Amino acid sequence: MHEELLTSREVTCPYCSTRFDLLVDTSQGSHRTWEDCPRCCAPIQIEVSVSPGSGELMDVVLGRDDDVF
Repeated sequence: MHEELLTSREVTCPYCSTRFDLLVDTSQGSHRTWEDCPRCCAPIQIEVSVSPGSGELMDVVLGRDDDVF
């Protein structure tokens, strides 16, 4: 993993509304992953969109366990 490709994004838990900083690895390109909320420990779906040309983080979408992306 290249540290220069890590981007921090402030997000909000879709369960308990806690705001926290999510560290995103843009070297993976656009992808989906899971992360547990640091407060309520609920499983959060994360969809990361990265620009294919520049590798810049375009968007981060969070959803509940039962949301369909």
